[in-house]
Amino acid sequence: MQAILHHLIYKVISLVLSITMLFGVGETALQVDQSAWNTNYSYVFVHGLSGWGSYDDVYKLMPYWGMFGGDLMEYLNNRGFHTYAASVGPTDSAWDRACELYAQLTGTVTDYGVAHSERCKHERFGKDFTGRALIPAFDETNKINLLGHSFGGATVRMFAAVMAQGSAEERAATDPAELSPYFVGGKGGWIHSVTSLAAPHNGTTAYSDDGKADEQTPLQKALGDMMSSYNNRTFDDRIESDHANYDMYIDNALALNEKLPVFADTYYFSYACSATEKQADGTYKAINSKMEFLFRSSANRIGAFTGVTDGGYVIDETWLENDGLVNTISAKAPFGQPQQDYDADRVTKGVWNIMPTILGDHMSLEGGLFHVNDIKCLYTEHLDRINRLPA
Repeated sequence: MQAILHHLIYKVISLVLSITMLFGVGETALQVDQSAWNTNYSYVFVHGLSGWGSYDDVYKLMPYWGMFGGDLMEYLNNRGFHTYAASVGPTDSAWDRACELYAQLTGTVTDYGVAHSERCKHERFGKDFTGRALIPAFDETNKINLLGHSFGGATVRMFAAVMAQGSAEERAATDPAELSPYFVGGKGGWIHSVTSLAAPHNGTTAYSDDGKADEQTPLQKALGDMMSSYNNRTFDDRIESDHANYDMYIDNALALNEKLPVFADTYYFSYACSATEKQADGTYKAINSKMEFLFRSSANRIGAFTGVTDGGYVIDETWLENDGLVNTISAKAPFGQPQQDYDADRVTKGVWNIMPTILGDHMSLEGGLFHVNDIKCLYTEHLDRINRLPA
C-alpha cells in the first residue's frame, strides 16, 4: 500500500510540474549590493511537518523550498548567498529534529541523548552524517542563520536553545567521555539569526476542534493523506509527547515556549501569513484565490473556532485569522517573549522582529503547490537584510 501511495504522489507531482513548465512561472530577478554586507554566514532552511530536504530523493523532483516555482536554494546561491536545505524527521518532536539538525551541520551521528531516548522509548542513535555534512563549517567563526517553516520554527528554536544552554538532563545521565558536544551548551553565539515562517509558536486551533464539521472533498482528503504518507516514517513505541503533533496543541506549545527563550546574541524575525477575510458575523473564511484548496475547509473551521483549552487558555476572536493551518496571531511571536513590529532602524538582538503579515496560505512561503507563489524576492530581500546587520 505504501508503495502505491508513493507512486501516486510521484504521478501527481509530475503532472503538476509538467503543467507548470508548460505555462511557465515568471522569475523575478533581484540584484543585491554585496558591498553593503557585514556578514555572509550560511543559511540553513528547516522544513515543517511532513516536509523534506536535500538529503531526501523527492527534493530533486520537487524542492520543498520553491516547490513548482523552482529551487529557491539554487536561486539564492546564484546571488551570492550560501543556502542549504536540511532534512529532519517529518513527524518527529522538536527535540529529535533538533538533534538530527546538529548531526547534519557537524557531519556526525545523530545522538538523541541517553536520558531522552530512555524516557521516550526509542534508540539513542539515528542517522550517520559522517563525511556528508550539510555545510562546509560550523563554529564560533563560521556561524549560521536558521530559517524554519511551520514546525520547523519550533525545531530551530529548540536547536538554538540547546546550543546555548545544553541539556542538564543529558549531562547528568551520560558519561562525560560519551557526551555529545551539543548537550554541553555554550554555543549560542554560533547562531547569528533565527527566522520563523508561518510557525505555530503558540499552537494552532486546527488541533482544537478534532476535525468537527470537516468539509473536505474526497480529492482533498486523498491528496492530503498521500502527502502525509510519503513522509510518515513507521512509528515505534515512543511516548506521545515525542511526536510533532503533541506540540501543535496550544497548551503544549505554550509549555514548550517556557523552555525556548530568546538569546541576547541572536537576531530574531518572524513572518506570519493570512489567507482569510472577516465575515459579517465575525468569523473568518478562506480567500479562495489565495488559499490552496487542500486548506480551505480547515481555514473555515479555524476561522470560526473559539473556546477554552484543557489547560484553561481562552481562545478568543483574535485567533480566527489564519493561513489554513496556523492562526496568524500564533505565528507572529511566542507569547510573553520580547517582540516588536519590524523597523529597519531599530533591529536589535534578543527581540522578535515581526515582519508585515504575508497575504498567502500556509504553503505560500514554500512557493505553493497548486497556487504557485514567486517567493524569490521575499527571501532575497530578507537574506540581504540579515547580511547588512552588524555582526
